[in-house]
Amino acid sequence: MTNFKEIHIGKLIKTRVEECEIEITRICNFFGCTEPEILDMYEANDLKAGDLLKWSKLLEYDFFRIYSQHLIFFSPQSNLNYNIPVKAKSELPRFRKNIYTKEIIYFILEKINKGDKTKEQVIKEYRIPKTTLYKWISKYQ
Repeated sequence: MTNFKEIHIGKLIKTRVEECEIEITRICNFFGCTEPEILDMYEANDLKAGDLLKWSKLLEYDFFRIYSQHLIFFSPQSNLNYNIPVKAKSELPRFRKNIYTKEIIYFILEKINKGDKTKEQVIKEYRIPKTTLYKWISKYQ
């Protein structure tokens, strides 16, 4: 299980490279760089977005989703004060925050099963609807 709180993207990329059994020479050709530069990326705690996009394409894995999961779990709760005026609309695309992947579901159910959090805490802290949580419990346990 991936630790979504402490992300070391270089280690995750290296793991995926090993799983895919991709030769270092192919990676170097794809990135247009040397082997030491690739090895430095494996040691990097974070990478430039462009490099991460290349890794995602090469390894056919969405590494950005790891950061999305982090935001879902650890971003501050949105303001509950409904009297504040609505801010101007942004030109940036808006994404739904509550897209639940299997990893998220298993993570939350593991927290409940280990006793780290109660069902009520999960509902409140992660803003998961009560019916959704109980459906997960019946479906995945």
